[in-house]
Amino acid sequence: MLQLYIDADACPVKEESYRVAARHSLPVFVVTCLPMRDPTRPGVTFVPVAEGPDIADDWIAERIGTGDICVTDDIPLAARCVRNGALVVNTRGRFLHAGNIGEILATRDLLERLRGDGTLPEGTGGGPAPYTKKDRSQFLQQMEQTVRAAMKLRDEAAN
Repeated sequence: MLQLYIDADACPVKEESYRVAARHSLPVFVVTCLPMRDPTRPGVTFVPVAEGPDIADDWIAERIGTGDICVTDDIPLAARCVRNGALVVNTRGRFLHAGNIGEILATRDLLERLRGDGTLPEGTGGGPAPYTKKDRSQFLQQMEQTVRAAMKLRDEAAN
């Protein structure tokens, strides 16, 4: 059964994810190590995990499978999910897949190393841009497309 996993720490699109999942009757797992209200919605399972590096990521990566969907901005988690055959959408609506995750991960690692070395030019970095209505709209559009693609893959595999 197709399932949706949300890396919920600092995720700005939980409500949107719930709506898309409900429209397609997908079970949702909201995984977090931070204090958060249980969404108490039909089909949504709140999964509190212990605090610590990558504990929520490990929980998701150990369970997600082929054709499942993960919503995350965590690039290493996205790479793990893609390796497991899952589809990944970040919170700004970018579809992460086998064809682009290697480059995205390499870029992230390079920038992290340059930041650590102090070799990034002045004014570079500073975190992500503020989240906008356009980002939310793009997420909803990509999420809908991703769910439909996952359902099509599931149906083709069943035949």
